[in-house]
Amino acid sequence: MDRAGKLRIGTAGWAYKDWVGIFYPDYLPARKMHPLEYLAQFFDVVEINTSFYGPIKPHLAKVWCKKVSAVNANFVFTAKLLRSFTHSPLSVMEPTSAATIRPGEDDEEETREGLDAIASEGRLGALLMQFPVSFKNTPLNREYVEVLLRQFIEYPRVIEVRHESWNNAETLNYFAKMNVAFCNIDQPQIGRSLAPTEHVTASISYIRLHGRNYDQWFDSTNRNERYNYLYSEAELRPWKNKIEAVANQTEVTYVVTNNHFEARAGVNALQLKSMLTGQRVKAPRDLLGRYPELKDMADPAEDEADPNLSLLA
Repeated sequence: MDRAGKLRIGTAGWAYKDWVGIFYPDYLPARKMHPLEYLAQFFDVVEINTSFYGPIKPHLAKVWCKKVSAVNANFVFTAKLLRSFTHSPLSVMEPTSAATIRPGEDDEEETREGLDAIASEGRLGALLMQFPVSFKNTPLNREYVEVLLRQFIEYPRVIEVRHESWNNAETLNYFAKMNVAFCNIDQPQIGRSLAPTEHVTASISYIRLHGRNYDQWFDSTNRNERYNYLYSEAELRPWKNKIEAVANQTEVTYVVTNNHFEARAGVNALQLKSMLTGQRVKAPRDLLGRYPELKDMADPAEDEADPNLSLLA
């Protein structure tokens, strides 16, 4: 792949119970291996999901950085901004807008403490400000976005908007002026949800694949069900082309798979990694066993080639 920028591919989150025995081998506790140490063997980035629900604890951030540095010197984190800055506290029942978003008094300070702990280790790739589809392009919401972008101006910023009303030249020009990345996403096309794009508005770019589970996207009672989707190779091919086009225009491009149900994000991230590099990739042995689609592109990691190794402490 001929591109000017660097490409980092990984998953959204890593702490999923349903990944044990599928992505993570059962022997990790016996070896006292942190899941991040294992994941960093295969990817160069992971998106922190827990930061959406609560500020990152600085001491945990230091532990995470230490764990990945021992395995992959190039590994970085991206982090979701705390939801109090991007979602109404009643977002399930009412639309999110600047009038309904209510950050807490200490939210900014505590958010910065966690982000700074990662940034001080040189491992903060970007801050993702993720808004829901109900957050539309209105004058009041645009004013709020401008304030929020200036509030966290010291971090590499990415804005994810999911409503189609933001997909226009005025928005793109404004993001470019602020050196803020427009997040290109793949999501179920329902109503006026944003369609796939390949916009470049900053020195970094960001791409998130959420899956296409139309039936469960809004109706599921279990929030994990909406991410129960495995992209086929044919569905990933158009995104390969978009990623290449974007990466040729930026310094760093982050590609994050969010279809985390039963480690399907890991499958599709590895497939994209192989497609974009033109090379076979290493994969967890259990993942190869669960998803035969990977076998055309991936081989078991060296210490995973012998299943008897799982018995060793």
